[in-house]
Amino acid sequence: RRWGQLRGACSLDRGPKRERAVVKLGITGDRNFRRVHSILQVAVGNMAALWKVYQRLMARHPWKVQIFTAGTLVGVGDVISQQLVERRGLAGHNGRRTLKMMAVGFCFVGPVIGGWYQVLDRLVPAKTKVAALQKMLLDQGGFAPCFLGCFLAVVGMLNGLSVEENWSKIKRDYKDILITNYYIWPPVQLVNFYFVPLHYRLAVVQCVAIIFNTYLSWKSNQL
Repeated sequence: RRWGQLRGACSLDRGPKRERAVVKLGITGDRNFRRVHSILQVAVGNMAALWKVYQRLMARHPWKVQIFTAGTLVGVGDVISQQLVERRGLAGHNGRRTLKMMAVGFCFVGPVIGGWYQVLDRLVPAKTKVAALQKMLLDQGGFAPCFLGCFLAVVGMLNGLSVEENWSKIKRDYKDILITNYYIWPPVQLVNFYFVPLHYRLAVVQCVAIIFNTYLSWKSNQL
């Protein structure tokens, strides 16, 4: 619409009228730019304020905040899975499944990964590049394979699968999930262990993991 107005302004025969139209469009564009700039300033200010609140809460209640963050973002991953991957639509959204995945995040993902990071920091207390590499190798070589197998088992149990059905599903899906894990997590964890303080590692992982959580939710709920 704006391009059509500009073309119309430029095609006018009389010079003064054309100049007035161009000036008017310039003023409108300037107002729009100021409006967008103001909206962005408010948005950035709100995000900064939320981040400060999050930092204060993390300093006071690190364990609770980490678990809450993990559970919430696992739930976000399930919502994305249902809406963008499975294309269920709002009417077909399985709210019970989202709550179930959030419960897995609160009761399993958050405590287990958060506790593992604390153990890992005791096993390798240094903060050098070599130490970060050692932590990543321990995390991806030892912890990740066990964690993903347990995650599938927990979700299968919550989905009402029998022991035989659960084991069959784990054998079917485990390899694909582990390979996908190795596409994403080694470089992320290397950066995480070297640059990010201990209390923020779970939050950083879960933010990056929104994509992986989406995949996990879709894969683990395929019965």
